[in-house]
Amino acid sequence: MQLLYDACRKWFTIGSLAVFPVTFLVNAPFGRFAENATINTVRLDGVRSWIVMEIVSPICFAYSYYKSPLGLKAGFTVQQHVLAGLFLIHYLNRAILSPLRTPSRSKSDIVVPLLGITFNLLNGSLMGVYLSSHTARIFLSNAFSKPIFYVGIFLWVIGFAGNIVHDEILLNIRRKAKNKGKASSHSSKPGEYYAIPYGLLYEYVSFPNYFCEWVEWFGFALAASPFPTVTLASFSLQSLSTNFSSASQFAPTLTPPWIFLIVEFVLMFPRAYKGHLWYRQKFAESFPQERKIVVPFLL
Repeated sequence: MQLLYDACRKWFTIGSLAVFPVTFLVNAPFGRFAENATINTVRLDGVRSWIVMEIVSPICFAYSYYKSPLGLKAGFTVQQHVLAGLFLIHYLNRAILSPLRTPSRSKSDIVVPLLGITFNLLNGSLMGVYLSSHTARIFLSNAFSKPIFYVGIFLWVIGFAGNIVHDEILLNIRRKAKNKGKASSHSSKPGEYYAIPYGLLYEYVSFPNYFCEWVEWFGFALAASPFPTVTLASFSLQSLSTNFSSASQFAPTLTPPWIFLIVEFVLMFPRAYKGHLWYRQKFAESFPQERKIVVPFLL
């Protein structure tokens, strides 16, 4: 099981990094990019396909956490359960509550849920295996006495709340448009409506919901796992050769919580960048020119 875990950890990381430059060239066919996407095959209901692909992550997480294949049958600590609860709370909102609150959602190309299911199967399983592992148990054994644990939990709460609040601003735009019968204005397709969002971090960036989600998972990683260590020796030809040829030797200190954070950034930033350009093109001079893409004042 250790070999499979390390192989999934390795290729989930490498595969996501390899996709990073591609996502600047190809628009994922959902949301505002659905109609003019490069990929165009079978279209599915946006809400249902979202629920199906996102529910995979908590199911795989719960199964692998319960089975605890790397846990050495030592049982769970309260700290492990706390972090498992945070992961499941996030996906309760993401997979169930959020799509059910959505007044409208563009149809999604079948490629999106298929890729989403693959992503969530790997991420949910890896996270469940890690959090239930003997390694996590040892690291978390005295977590309640470490300030970094509470800092991580605090950041998770702030990020989670910020994600929901900024998503609600977008949803309220669509709710108001739907109630007033304006869904055809500034729409990418019938039933969709886009306007310039304002309030909170939308005053500074186009995608504060993305930024808040990164804060959330950065906090989770701080609380759940030691910070990955990298030395100059890691970049020697011999070390790089070993890392890429042996799954067990691939970035041994890079655990699933940190992998998830890295993968989220490399998959979400290109979409935020292209979405920011879309806002500027769609609304021209009406769009606040001082807004950054995703990180206030910086990026």
